[in-house]
Amino acid sequence: MPSHVVVVGASAAGLSAAEALRNKGYDGGLTLVGDERHLPYDRPPLTKQVLSGAWQPERVRLRDEHAIGKLSADLLLGRTAVGLDTAAHQLLLDGGDRIRFDALVIATGVSPRRLPGDVLAGIHTVRTLDDALSLRAALLTQPRVVVVGAGFLGAEAAAVARGMGLDVTLVDPLPVPMHRQFGDRIGELVGRLHSDHGVALRMGVGVARFVGAAGRVIAVELADGTVLDADVVVVAVGSTPAVGWLYDSGIPLGDGVECDATCQAAPGIYAAGDVASWHNPHFRTRMRVEHRLNATEQGMAVAANLLGAEETFAPVPYFWSDQYDARIQAYGIFPQGADITVLHGDLASRKFVAAYGERGTVVGVLGWNSPRELRKLRQLVVDHAPWPVEPQQQQKERQAS
Repeated sequence: MPSHVVVVGASAAGLSAAEALRNKGYDGGLTLVGDERHLPYDRPPLTKQVLSGAWQPERVRLRDEHAIGKLSADLLLGRTAVGLDTAAHQLLLDGGDRIRFDALVIATGVSPRRLPGDVLAGIHTVRTLDDALSLRAALLTQPRVVVVGAGFLGAEAAAVARGMGLDVTLVDPLPVPMHRQFGDRIGELVGRLHSDHGVALRMGVGVARFVGAAGRVIAVELADGTVLDADVVVVAVGSTPAVGWLYDSGIPLGDGVECDATCQAAPGIYAAGDVASWHNPHFRTRMRVEHRLNATEQGMAVAANLLGAEETFAPVPYFWSDQYDARIQAYGIFPQGADITVLHGDLASRKFVAAYGERGTVVGVLGWNSPRELRKLRQLVVDHAPWPVEPQQQQKERQAS
């Protein structure tokens, strides 16, 4: 058993790993390093409840000071990892400090992608609590808002801004919102949802440049020459794994920290959460998942394996998005080009469950305002149900005949 474990990253995955270590009886040295000065907090509410003002910032804390204290860990907040000496088993921090470890958990998450010229005042990204609070303060000034990027974060931010009564335009080079996440059919429905609530959609066109005056954004010029007046711009064009500090470490890097099926990247070094790329035996593919529940589960799995469990991590990912009155929930994976069929309800009613199939099996199920039905149909993904799968109505008609 290691005598000193260092966890780099003090968000959901890192905290989960630290807590799981203690819960499993580890009583050695434990250091938790975080580059923000806040206690560990939950990120999904940032573009929902925090941005809308429904929650005060304190409500997103994952644990209070008393619970953190019970970990008996050295908590280093506001410190950034800048390097890793794997031979000497040392973590390098900003300011020149070195921390020796016997085992290391990498849980540094991701960083927002940036666009050329997005340094003007009034242009926001949302990754941290401070980012969300800064954007909320800007939205309270009743600005004209342009959201660049129509994935999870961009669509949610547009929904919140529109719910505040603001003039909102949603821009994406892909043909429909959430195309990368769920494909054309669901993306078209997300687009209609936003249009119905008054958001102007500019799909299929990218950003040429940001127009500024006196150092502040005043407009967004699109690739087709259209100019959108804007007082606030939200850039939500995806993220990249936060692995820059590992480039000279010898740790295998690709789309994140490349791990085996037990989440181990090198002897005694594991990765968890958004930064981890691992082979998921359930889907027989390498994946990296940027979703809240995965961060918690993977942190727990890493803690167990660090203590000798040597178990593969093979979850069926679960994630969700809240936009206006729609709750979109999903289990599994949703590959581009996958087949799709509606199993329950129908798209027109905006109350349905759809299944996604690839290589002859069900790989994902998505529910739109149908949580109960979705939970039942999740089993199709767990069981590797064969594709095509029969919609429920057809099953009832066949059984009645």
